This record gives sequence, structure tokens and C-alpha cells, in this order.
Amino acid sequence: MNRVERAVSWALWRARWCIWWGRPARALDIVTEALQTYPQQPTLMAYRAHLLAELGRPAEALAVLDALVAVAPDVAAHWYNRAFLLEQSGQNEAAETSFRRALALDERLDQAWYGLGLVLVRQGRLDEALDALRRNTELQPMSPYAWYQMARIHVDRAQPEEAMRIIRHLRGFEPSVAARLERETGLRVSG
Repeated sequence: MNRVERAVSWALWRARWCIWWGRPARALDIVTEALQTYPQQPTLMAYRAHLLAELGRPAEALAVLDALVAVAPDVAAHWYNRAFLLEQSGQNEAAETSFRRALALDERLDQAWYGLGLVLVRQGRLDEALDALRRNTELQPMSPYAWYQMARIHVDRAQPEEAMRIIRHLRGFEPSVAARLERETGLRVSG
């Protein structure tokens, strides 16, 4: 481990200790101080963005992520985190671009497929949304979130049989989500 790695590791250890003791603002101070010495250190930048988001400062977190993807453009996780913040703030077109960039770097990033599906739904691009959500379920077949969204799309498109097929599937591993879909959609699936 070289000097920079040791310094970064020490700063992150101290910051995590502050988090553990319920002092996230102090953790942010520690990471910010370390970034003054190592201004473009990707791990510190990523952790600072995370802390800013956790502290309810998404615009500042996004600015850090913008700088981070400029420094480390080939890291899918950075693009995903950027996309997630954009999606959370309703910037769907920009989020789509970042989700797609993350997926170009790592097509097995299941959360990016899910996030892409959500922003495509919000843009009314339901065929593309279904494709993205299906990719998520291929990678995470036991995660109910994409299944839920796909069922909602099928209901909105007046395709109750497809929605009921998904509800039946969900009953096998996530019955509470299946019951929620039945309540919300008015569909009653027998068996």
C-alpha cells in the first residue's frame, strides 16, 4: 500500500467511524479535508457524494458525481450513482443518459436496468421500459420491484392477462407484493 492509499484508507476509516457514532457531518468534514490533499481521488470523491446525498444535499452530491465521472469515466458505479440522483430529482432524460452509460460499461448492473425502466416509464416509452425491466428480472429474478412495475405497465396498457401472469409469479416468492398489485389493480388471480 503506497502513501496515498494509506492516507485515503485512514480518512475513510475515520469517516466510517464517525458514521457509526452518528456524526455524518463530521464524516463529511474528514473526507472533504482529505480531498484538499488528494483533490481528484475517486474513492474519496465517491464517498463525499454519498455523504452529501445522505445529508440531504443532492445538488452538491450531483456536482461531485459530475466531477467524478470526468475523472473516472470508465466506472459503471459512478455513472449509476449519478443516474440515481438525477432520477430521484426528476431529471429523467439526463438520468436515462447516465443509466445507459453505466450499462454500456457493465450490462450486468441490475439496478441500472431497473432505474432505466423507471425513467422510461415516466417518459411514456413503455416498450423500452418493459425491455429494461425484463433485463432487470433476468439478472435479479427474485426481486419484486421490476415485476411490480411490469405488471403496472400491462394494466395501464389494458393487458390484464399479462399482469395476472406476473401476479401469479410473484405469489411464489413475494406474496405481499402480489396482494398489493391485486388491491391496486382490482385484478383477482385465482390459484
